[in-house]
Amino acid sequence: MQLQARDKLLDLSTPKIMGILNITPDSFSDAGLFLRLDDALYQVEKMLQEGARIIDVGGESTRPNADVVSEQQELERVIPVVEAISKRFDCWISVDTSKANVMLEAAKVGMDLINDVRALQEPNALETVAKLNLPICLMHMQGEPKTMQTNPSYQNVVEEVLAFLLERTQIAQLAGIKKQNIIWDLGFGFGKALVHNYQLLQHTHFFSQYTYPLLVGVSRKKMIGQVLNKPIAERLVGSVVAALLAAQQGARILRVHDVGATRDALDIWQAMLNAELFMK
Repeated sequence: MQLQARDKLLDLSTPKIMGILNITPDSFSDAGLFLRLDDALYQVEKMLQEGARIIDVGGESTRPNADVVSEQQELERVIPVVEAISKRFDCWISVDTSKANVMLEAAKVGMDLINDVRALQEPNALETVAKLNLPICLMHMQGEPKTMQTNPSYQNVVEEVLAFLLERTQIAQLAGIKKQNIIWDLGFGFGKALVHNYQLLQHTHFFSQYTYPLLVGVSRKKMIGQVLNKPIAERLVGSVVAALLAAQQGARILRVHDVGATRDALDIWQAMLNAELFMK
C-alpha cells in the first residue's frame, strides 16, 4: 500500500507518523505556539528528526465550539508555512483544510496531501481535488465543529461512520478522484461521545479491511482525558497507547502531537513482530 503525489511515493506497508502543526491561536492543545514562521519551522525540524514522515499544517481550528476562519485569513496563515517547509525539508506536506481555494493555492507551493474534516462537502472542493490529483483524506464528522459535541447520537456508530465514508468515497470517485488517492479518517472526537470514540477504536480493524489507508488522530483528545481524568498536558501516555492500538488494527497514518514517543512505541511493536530477524 502506498500513496503518490506527483513524483513522491509514501510506503504505507508500516504505519507512518503525521506530525501536527497548528498555525492557529485557538487550537485545543498548542494554540498560538507556532504562529511565527521561525517557530513553525523549528517545530517541523524537531518532528522530522523524531520520526514524522508527514507534516499536517492547519490554519483553522476544528476543535469543539471553534469559530469559522475566513478564506483569506486561512490562506495568510497556511501558504507561507507550506512554501517554507517545501523549500527546506524533504517530507510530505499535508494541509488540514476544507476550502477549495486553500487547497488550490497550497498545492502551488508544495502541498502533497489534503486532509479535509468535512469530506469535500464545501463548495468546489470535489472538483478542485479531482483537478489536483493529490491524495485526499475523507473524515467523518457529525455536524459542524461549532456544535458537533452538543449531543452526538447514533444507532450504531460503526455502521453509520462506514456508510458515510462509503458514500463520500463513491461521490469522490464519480467526481473524478482516483480510488488510490483516497484515505479514510473515522473522525475521533468529531461529533462523538466517549462511548462512540471507544467503539470506533475497538472496531478500527473493521475499517482497515477496506482498500483505503486509514488515518487515525486521537492525540491528546478529550476521549483520552475523560478516561484518565487528566488535563491536555498529561495525556501523552494515553495518546501513545491509543495510537499504538489503532496501528495494531491496521491504521496506516497516525496523526500526533508527540512524535518521538509515538515513534518509540511503534519501533518496539515492530521489533516484536520481527523478533525472528534478531536470530539471524
